[in-house]
Amino acid sequence: MTIKVSHFPPGTSKWNKIEHRLFSFISKNWRGKPLISLAVIMNLISATKTKTGLTVKCVVDNNEYKKGIEVTDEELEKVNLHRDDFRAYK
Repeated sequence: MTIKVSHFPPGTSKWNKIEHRLFSFISKNWRGKPLISLAVIMNLISATKTKTGLTVKCVVDNNEYKKGIEVTDEELEKVNLHRDDFRAYK
């Protein structure tokens, strides 16, 4: 099975469609309101809607994730990764 993964290089979030189509509306919705608690923030995010029908769902991820986990060189060598020629950075 072939899976291709792409990402924008650091500093290029201006090209991220999700940021433009979602976060801008969230920011407009909570503009000028004090973000004093997680509940307030979640309510403001969840209340975000657009005239074209965009609605936003907001949930908190309460899972705990271990910090400082590192992949060893041996583990990384076992992963079958190949850099694509498309805009490959060398």
